[in-house]
Order: sequence, then C-alpha cells, then structure tokens
Amino acid sequence: MSEFIPPAKPIIGDDERAAVDRVMRSGMVAQGPEVAAFETEFSAHFVPGRSSVAVNSGTAGLHLGLLAAGVGPGDEVIVPSFTFAATGNSVALTGATPVFVDIEPQTFTLDPAAVEAAVTSKTRGIMPVHLYGHPARMRELEEIAAKHGVALYEDAAQAHGASLDGRPVGSFGEFAMFSLYPTKNMTSGEGGMVTAATDEVARRLRLLRNQGMEKQYENEIIGFNARMTDIHAAIGRVQLTKVDAWTAKRQANAAFLDANLDGVTVPVVLDGATHVYHQYTIRVPEDRDGFVAALKNEYQVGAGVYYPIPNHRLPSLAPYAPGLDLPQTEKAAREVVSLPVHPSLSEADLERIVSAVNSVVKAGA
Repeated sequence: MSEFIPPAKPIIGDDERAAVDRVMRSGMVAQGPEVAAFETEFSAHFVPGRSSVAVNSGTAGLHLGLLAAGVGPGDEVIVPSFTFAATGNSVALTGATPVFVDIEPQTFTLDPAAVEAAVTSKTRGIMPVHLYGHPARMRELEEIAAKHGVALYEDAAQAHGASLDGRPVGSFGEFAMFSLYPTKNMTSGEGGMVTAATDEVARRLRLLRNQGMEKQYENEIIGFNARMTDIHAAIGRVQLTKVDAWTAKRQANAAFLDANLDGVTVPVVLDGATHVYHQYTIRVPEDRDGFVAALKNEYQVGAGVYYPIPNHRLPSLAPYAPGLDLPQTEKAAREVVSLPVHPSLSEADLERIVSAVNSVVKAGA
C-alpha cells in the first residue's frame, strides 16, 4: 500500500533543533534576545517599516491586537463567518460584538458589498481574513473603511508573504496577526506575530502581552501573560530563512495541480494578488465528504475541510448571529476541500494526488 500523503505537514529539521539547543545551553529560555531578534527579522522580511510583537499564539495576537487598537464593549467588528473560530472569538473576548457577513465566492474572503451593508454607528473596525493564503479584497475594504471612518485590522494567520498590487498583507490595517502554528507556512512551534501600524499600538501590544509592564514590576495597565519564549523564537528565526523557498514550492505545486486536475473548481488568483497557498482549496459541489473519504480510503491521499461549520453556526458564537443567512458562506462550507501542496511533496506525490482526484471525480460522474 502507498504511504499516506497528509494534507499538511510541519517541516522541522536539524537547523531548528540546533537553534533550540543553542538557546537551552544559554540559560535564557523565556522572552529575551531571541524574541527581540525574531521580531526585527520578521518585520524586515514580511512588513518592512512596521514593528512586530511576538506572542504565544495567533489567537492571543488577534485578541491583544484588538485590545491595543481600542476595541471593547459597545463596539462592533465586522468579520467573516467562513474562517477558524479564533477570528470571532478574539472579538468576543474583548467584550465587543463580532458582526458576521458573507464572503465572495472566488477568494472565500469578505464580500465588500456585504461589509458596507453591515456598517452601523457602533462599527469600530473591519477585520478581513486572508484565507488560505490569498489576500482579501483590500482595495475595496480600504475605501469602505475610509468612507465610514472605521479601522481596518488583518487576520493574516495563513498569509505569510501574500500581497496585493505589490503591497504585503500586514501593511493595510492598524494591526495584523500572523500565526506561527506548526502547520502554517512557517512556524515557531507555537506562537503568533502582530505587526503594528503605529508605535502606540506596538507599545500597547508589548504591555498587554507582559502583565501590563515594559519595566519589571512597573505594571501600567491590566495585562496578560502572552509572551513568546526564546525557544520558540529561535525556531521561527531559522524558518524565516527557509520560508521563501517553501512558498515558491507551494506555488509550483499549486500550478501543477491547476494544470492537471479535472472536474473540480481550482483556486482563483485575482489580478495583482500573490497567493501563498497555505491551503490549496477546491470546490466539490456534490458529496464533498464522500470525495474526501474516497481520497483517503482508496488512494491514501489526505484532504482537509476548512471549515465545515461557519462561525455563525457554532454554539459558542451563534448567539451573536440569530437567524443570520449567509448563502455563500454556507455553500463554501458544503463544498470546500483542501488538497496537499506542502513543500515536502515529491513529484511522485503530486502525480498521485492528481490521479486520485481525477479518478474519484470520474467515478462519481
């Protein structure tokens, strides 16, 4: 039997292990010089000119970013429902109200028309998700935000290196959060990085992640323990040196699938957009779950469904959205399948994925 091809796979090698060992030998394992260096290098690599603040998870990054931007009780933040729950959770954790709106079907990101229709006098900001590694429709969203005098925030958890019209994601909002979870395009083992548009937001982020203090025992505000360790930062620093090559491999793998898959709707890349393919997501209009099961059981090819239950239908977040109808979101949740494009795939793996998908499609036709 062929070896199973997982839908996602973290890549940790000897360089990362050596970096962790170096930190362990140093005796400085909590937030220290490795974190500071990682923040500087991350900014230079992905969002030049902006400060970066490292935290212990992507969810913490979203939560603290919103708090640092002044979001709180009585505010509304417009978000997609078609995303991981952390997006809606982070708004709710501030005491604000997540306002879920529909996506547009090409990129699976916020529909600007739906966003404009949802703006009220309580709207504090708009937080698009650059889902699967494709930038959201930031041109239109910037115009809407400016028109109504509201802020833009970015959930860039899956979009390291993505761009629109040559402008990197993470450079549009008051803050942007990049996840460093193991299966993201790069990892620190666990963690998140928040880029800030202003020194004020960056300073508030640093206070919030460290019990409200920059100087030890001089607590200025109520804060959290959301610090990144030097161990995790050391891993992230190594991965920064590899992520561009991995992204190019993801893009090449995606191009191979684009050219060879039959009978499915392959990902769209908008003009001016750079897609970094955190996920390669197709649509399967009929019996998506049967399609996924057949790939795994008959061909040993893994596939993921991101996300089968939209935020507005989750028991935890549904109270914020009673009776809400989001037809494009619901359709995507029924149809999406993410195929492997991770950098560790071989040419033979890609050919197996194509053969398996085409065979399952043909069998179901």
